Amino acid sequence: MRVPKADRTTIVHRAVRVSVASCAGFYPFVYAVDRPAVALYALFAPVALGMLSPIPGSGRVRAGVILRALPVGLVLVALGTVLAVETWAAVAGMLVVGFLLAFAAVGGPLPAGAAPGLQLFYILACFPPYAPGALGERLAGLTLGVLLLAACEVLLLPAPATVSYRELLADAVALAGRAAATADSPSERQQAADETPAVQPPVADDRPVAQPPVADDRPVAHPPVADDTSAERLREFGGRLRLSRLPTAERPAGAGRRDRALAQASGAARRLLVQLARLRDAPASVDAASAAMLDRVAALCATAATALRGGQPMPAYGMMGLGAAIDEFQAVRTAQTTNPSEAAPPLQVLRRQAAVLAIAESARILETSVRIGLDGRRTPGVQPQELFWYAGLTSARLWWRRIAGNTTLRSVQFQNALRIALGLGAARLVAGSLDLTHGFWVLLAVLTLGRTTATETWSAVRSALIGTLVGATAAGALLLAVGHHTDAYAVVLAPAMLAAFALGPMLGVAWAQALFTLVVSAAFAQIAHVSWQLAEVRLIDVVTGSGIGLLCGLLAWPAGARREVHRNMAALLRASGPLIPATVRVLLPAGPEPQPTTLPALHRLRLAEAAYLQFESEPGQRPADATDWHAVLITANDILLGVQLLPRFDPPPAAGRPDDVAWARAGADRLELATDRIAALCAGEGPPPSEGPPTGLSLGPRHGRPLPLLMDLEHWLRVLAAELAHIEKSVTARVD
Repeated sequence: MRVPKADRTTIVHRAVRVSVASCAGFYPFVYAVDRPAVALYALFAPVALGMLSPIPGSGRVRAGVILRALPVGLVLVALGTVLAVETWAAVAGMLVVGFLLAFAAVGGPLPAGAAPGLQLFYILACFPPYAPGALGERLAGLTLGVLLLAACEVLLLPAPATVSYRELLADAVALAGRAAATADSPSERQQAADETPAVQPPVADDRPVAQPPVADDRPVAHPPVADDTSAERLREFGGRLRLSRLPTAERPAGAGRRDRALAQASGAARRLLVQLARLRDAPASVDAASAAMLDRVAALCATAATALRGGQPMPAYGMMGLGAAIDEFQAVRTAQTTNPSEAAPPLQVLRRQAAVLAIAESARILETSVRIGLDGRRTPGVQPQELFWYAGLTSARLWWRRIAGNTTLRSVQFQNALRIALGLGAARLVAGSLDLTHGFWVLLAVLTLGRTTATETWSAVRSALIGTLVGATAAGALLLAVGHHTDAYAVVLAPAMLAAFALGPMLGVAWAQALFTLVVSAAFAQIAHVSWQLAEVRLIDVVTGSGIGLLCGLLAWPAGARREVHRNMAALLRASGPLIPATVRVLLPAGPEPQPTTLPALHRLRLAEAAYLQFESEPGQRPADATDWHAVLITANDILLGVQLLPRFDPPPAAGRPDDVAWARAGADRLELATDRIAALCAGEGPPPSEGPPTGLSLGPRHGRPLPLLMDLEHWLRVLAAELAHIEKSVTARVD
């Protein structure tokens, strides 16, 4: 496989750090102190957390995760040492430890990255000999190895810092601000002011106007182009905020308030850029109130971008926050359409105002989420509470919500944890029952070769078996040739380790297994007297572990996230679709209507997002599925936002005109039917129905002077109709 030059450099630097840390702990305790148990754990601790654990981030970030993992590792080694007394006890411990550590992925990429290495700490200790008296030496060796690795991560060829998520988000927000500030040309604004003297824009306040951010010497991911705010660029920059395109360490995927708020800010910024792109694509119109509102959005974006770059809380609201400005904007719109003495604005202007209101709402969500994300303190009662429900909860409650929400067979995180736990438990049972020498290699094979799909697991196993056979042959030859001359193994170990950790990731699984077989043979030959049969044992153990891992991959969710992304996206559409007509009934009631609950849809959205992220990370999926799953997530978000925001900014009237009510309800019903139809297609439930996707939903001129409520409904329904039509087209183009 071809590895980019930058990635090759990263791999080599990591190999140097892990090799130096391992050898620095191993050699002194073998040759100077003669403590083989300390040496063994000092050797494998850096390998576990440095190579087997894909901990993302810079050197300092990785060192911090490694040090925080040390107490957990000490507990796991102690637990494994105690449970090694009986096979059944070790197996039970493996099932529990394996599941809990794998399920830690719900906490984000950093705990997920450290989990495989922590698994190895328990695996090493839970095998015979049962030696509780050696626990002190094991813990000492583990501590030494972890500390050496943390020091190397910071001091020896440290991984450079990646561009922070806040910097990337700040660039996107600043671009949105410039796009809002330049949505109308100066001549159009002057014409709007001349033609609409009776309509006063919202009162200006003392907040700074939108200006391009001052250049500094900090690295940025994508330096903004000052005069490039085209619709194409806005959409393209919004795509960069997708979590699947962010560096793993920078994804705001944790359960705390900061990560939840910054993830919500990402969605708001992405939606804001798309809305501004739509505004640029729409026909030009003259509207002083909209221009003033866009100026407010631009000023807010400039302030938010500055706060994100500085990492400091946003300043307090000025004379009039964006929420109050939206209320003023709505009052202006109502006056335009209800005052008989004023000429009614053209329908094109009314539609532009509806689009500007949606932009302002996205900017207000962005503002609030950035405030919560940069502050991080509990802030009860943030409005609307349905969107910012997490702002007033304790960290313990937030973590419980995350864990409970993923404790379902429809969660890919739960599936992966269960698959790993069963595989490791079965491997420990087989190794203990058959009394396999060096049986921990069986579990190591299960841990390192298992993938989320059966196809990828078989590919990894096939390559691993070839590599292990070659490595075992070379190791057997080395053991036969050298015999018990440990000084020769000492010379071989360091370069073999460096080669294994550098060439293995670049050349593939076969090379990694071959070279690692040579490494473990050279290491164990220095700790105890071994023969060429050690290489044979290594081969048998890897074959056994590979067979167990492959069997688990075939029996437990062999398709990985592919089936779950279909199921969860279908369930998300079915949970979101009924919210559309329910919202219309709230806004245009024929009688008392309760506000629709969004909790089921929000729960489905979280499961669908997790499945989508794993699906994007699994190779070999794209040619088999052309469905735009990301568009499904965006559409569900737009539905949920409409449910929460339309009643807030468009208070329901006492009654609507019969033709208005009929139009709105008919359009909403069509969209609900479309979501059901697309959900059936996503779930593979029969052939597509004959009815086509929804087309544009428009009030048309027959309504004369429609109220802002109707224009906002029309805008929401038209956007959803376009998005659903795009999704249905991508679903029907899927290659089964």
